[in-house]
Formats: sequence, structure tokens, C-alpha cells
Amino acid sequence: MKEVIEEIKREIVDQYFEDDTNIPWIIGFSGGKDSTMLLQLVWYALKEYPKEVAGQKRDIYVVCNDTLVENPKIVEYTNDVLNKIEKAAFEQGLPIFVVRTSPKLEDTFWVNLIGKGYPAPNNAFRWCTERLKINPTTDFIKNKISQVGQAIILLGTRKEESAARSASITNHTKEGTRLRKHILPNAFVFSPIQDIKVSELWQYLNQVKSPWGADNKQLNALYRNANGGDCPLVIDDTTPSCGNSRFGCWVCTVVKKDKSMEALILNGEEWMEPLIEIRDLLADSENRNSLEWRQPTRRNGTEGIGPYWPHKRAEILERLLRAQKEIRATDDTISLINYQELVAIQVTWYRDSIFDHSVADIYNKVNGTDFSENDFKDPMVFERQLLKEVCTDKPDDVKMIEELLALQQTKILMVKARGLSNDLENYLDDIVKKETQHAD
Repeated sequence: MKEVIEEIKREIVDQYFEDDTNIPWIIGFSGGKDSTMLLQLVWYALKEYPKEVAGQKRDIYVVCNDTLVENPKIVEYTNDVLNKIEKAAFEQGLPIFVVRTSPKLEDTFWVNLIGKGYPAPNNAFRWCTERLKINPTTDFIKNKISQVGQAIILLGTRKEESAARSASITNHTKEGTRLRKHILPNAFVFSPIQDIKVSELWQYLNQVKSPWGADNKQLNALYRNANGGDCPLVIDDTTPSCGNSRFGCWVCTVVKKDKSMEALILNGEEWMEPLIEIRDLLADSENRNSLEWRQPTRRNGTEGIGPYWPHKRAEILERLLRAQKEIRATDDTISLINYQELVAIQVTWYRDSIFDHSVADIYNKVNGTDFSENDFKDPMVFERQLLKEVCTDKPDDVKMIEELLALQQTKILMVKARGLSNDLENYLDDIVKKETQHAD
């Protein structure tokens, strides 16, 4: 085993000093066993050449993507590890920098599912992977490529993990080179631990101390309690779902059961029970595919099973907020949905002409607060008050103007002015239809 580790370290050093360019290394780090071993090997390999590394222009970016729906237990552990990495790299003079990525607001899980009414992901419509995982990391990689021309991505993927992954690694690796082409132009993948077996991996982590001061025994305990594995950094759409027996998104509905979360609950993490109840509700195929849950028209206006009904979106939001309230009674640092997402959901509901349900009302109902709608959108308090004073005898007109203003405001908040005229015309058409039906 010692000889294997030394050979991997030699490969890492050879590749690092292969040329004198400033092509950055980007290490995909999830905080799990594979990426931890990879980063430890890189760290210890370069620590043996302090003067040479100091004179090298190549920076190393440890990229960790947070989908915002990660297992809270893993988020807590990973954040602690990333903080240790940042501190230790600075103190030890290594060109290692931590980068945290996350999806854009309009791409988050809850803005799409509760806001737009997207059905829970499944194998046929796995809309989450690209938005939550691929795009945030890809944007960072593209940015680095645009700055220096190329990038080398280090991944902790191993052939032993699955036949599909082994075939992918073999097919894309050039003979006589350590690198394989990535789907992005001018990007290459380096997988130093691809031939390591899981028994060898744990032997290494249990025997070799973390160079940034983390506790690998704590990581080992997480795996034992969850009976799972880590969800690797996703940089393309060939990576399988992580929900079955891996640490990944707690809302993952691509698999039938989240075995890792179930195992954690059995091992004393009972506070997670509200999470698994929501996940199971979303994963239920009878809910997901029934017209009781979903509209008969798609979001683009064509016929066919479409997004969740507005009242179902509101119901999911209420369940989510209740789960968050229950969990925060135990740990007030855990957040299942953030304020920006709540604002974006309200914005999206306005864009969909949903005015019968309010994020503020649902939030107040769950938490006993007294927020107004203006707290979940860009406020125009003075203008609205003036409108009410001028049109005191025409409350229906006030309501219509406020709803039209809300539609306009959504375009500003979501930075998408395109399609505003169509949204306004559709809204007015609906008003005319309702008035005509009422007259008949």
C-alpha cells in the first residue's frame, strides 16, 4: 500500500511540474472519502517541494458545490472542513484556495419546484442535475479557462465505484497520458486515485493524518452511520444520482429510497424525520403524475401534463416551512429554504398570475409572524398607498393595477425583462374572459 501511495504522489508531482505555465488545477471536493483522499495526496505531495511550489505559478482551487438542498449533517461537516483547509493552506504557504459554488437563485430546487411548479425530478425528467450541480461548477471552470486558456480538473473518481464510471474513465483517457479530455473545450481531467480500491482508501485515511487538521475518524463515523458514500463533484450529465446510498441532496426523488438518510435516522438522527417525510411525499409517483397534483397544460401553453397546481405548490411550501420550524427547535443553524428563495417564489407566482396564494400568508401561518406581501417582494409601499387613496371607490381596479405592477416587478427582480408584454397581455386576456363569463 505504501508503494502505491508513493507512486500516486510521484504522478501528482510530475503533473504539477510538467510545464511552467499557470494552468490552474481545480479539485472537485465534496468532503467525502474519495475527494478527501485526493486532496490529502495532493497536499502531502506538494509539501515535499516547498521552494519549487512557491516558485510555480499554478494555483489549486478546491471547489465545493452546495446545491442548497444537501444533507444538513454533511453540510455542517463539510463547512467545518473547508474552513480548516483555508486556514491551513494559508499558514503552510500552499497555493490552495477554497471556492464555494451554488446555483443561481432562479435555478434553485425550491424556486423551480414550488415557484414554477416543476414536478419532482425522476429519471425521465432529471432537471435538477444541470441547474444545481453542473452549471455552478461549469461557470467557475469556464471563468478560469477564459483567464488563462486552459484548466486541469482533478477528480476523486475511481474505477471500482461502478462499471459505467470505469468505462467512462477508460474510454476518455489517452494512451500514454494521465489526462483525459473534458466535455468543455480546453479542459482536461486528471484522476490520480482511479485505481484505488475502497479498502485501500479507508486504510489510507485511517492511518494518515489530515494535513489541514480535520478528523478522518469523524468522516468514517459518518459513513458507518449512514451506510453510504459521498456524492462526487458533478461536471457532466454522466454522473449517476447520489440519493440511493450516497450523501447527496436530501430531496433526491430520482431514487426510490434515500438509504443514507434512513440509516442516519436509525442511528440517532431522529431530527431528520421531517426531511424524509417531505422527500417521500415528493417521490410518490401517484402524487407526481396525477392530475390532482398537476395542471393539464404545460408551462409553454401546450396540452399535456404540466406543472403542479398553485394550491399544491402552496401546500409543499407550508410543509417545508413547518419542517424547518420543527428542526430549528433542535438546531437553529439549519436552513431548508432561504429568504431569497422565498422572494423568488413569490416573484414566480406573480409571473404565473398566482394571486390566491401568498408566501407571506403561508410564512405567517407557520411561524406566527406578521410579515406583509411587501416583505417578500420589492416594496412599492408609497405608490400603492397613493393608488388606494385615489381609487377608493374602485377596489377591483386597484387590485388589477397592483397585480399588473407585480408582474412587471417580477421581470426586474429576476433580471428577465423579455416576455413582459406577453405576460401582461395574457393577464388582461384572463381578466376579459372572467368578465365575459360573469356577464353571461
